[in-house]
Amino acid sequence: MSDNTWHSATDIQTIFNRIAPIYDQFNHWLSFGQHRIWKQMSVNWSEPKSGDMGLDICCGSGDLSQLLARKVGKTGKVIGLDFSQELLAIASQRAYEKYPMLPLEWVQGDALNLPFEDNTFDCATMGYGLRNVTDIPRCLKEIHRVLKPKAKVAILDFHRPSQSWQQAFQKWYLDNLVVPLANYYGLKEEYAYIMPSLERFPLGTEQVKLAQKVGFNPVIHYPIAGGMMGVLVGTKTVNREQ
Repeated sequence: MSDNTWHSATDIQTIFNRIAPIYDQFNHWLSFGQHRIWKQMSVNWSEPKSGDMGLDICCGSGDLSQLLARKVGKTGKVIGLDFSQELLAIASQRAYEKYPMLPLEWVQGDALNLPFEDNTFDCATMGYGLRNVTDIPRCLKEIHRVLKPKAKVAILDFHRPSQSWQQAFQKWYLDNLVVPLANYYGLKEEYAYIMPSLERFPLGTEQVKLAQKVGFNPVIHYPIAGGMMGVLVGTKTVNREQ
């Protein structure tokens, strides 16, 4: 599946560079503060252990990276990767000011071409990134490649609910909360991409199939927040060809 019909990678990179200054505040308001709970759930599902090498893909301002780093501890390490230099700068500054002892490193890179060797990471997370990549299967294949056998990835993102009333509420939420708030910050055009990207984003059952095709097994998709969000959890199959 490719979403490059609606935005190129460069377009998406530009969008996230522009929204970087208000990214955290915006997410907090839009989720009524619940995004922190969803992110902690995702980290827990990736099953990090003390001393692990962790990866947070499309790390944004670093929330998931910090949560992951707390789990792996001083003997472990977490790399936060994003292609927005502005968001990485915010992530680095926040981590330095609040949690200088956390084992974090920030890398600018592409989720479709991860700059790491095969079988490098013990666990991985991705928050609100899979929906925005231009090639979802390729992204999943890259995540599978850099994980060690038996390692888990947990991918948090928006999800299209199955019930019609939930779908109607989600559309109301985006039209009446997201768009006006984005307009208030002068970023209406930057956030207009959310609904089109959501309409093209595979359902949870489809995400499971895509993950299985690149070698994750077992794979489970957990609907959360009344089905408006979801977490895809996959385990790298042992001894599968890369």
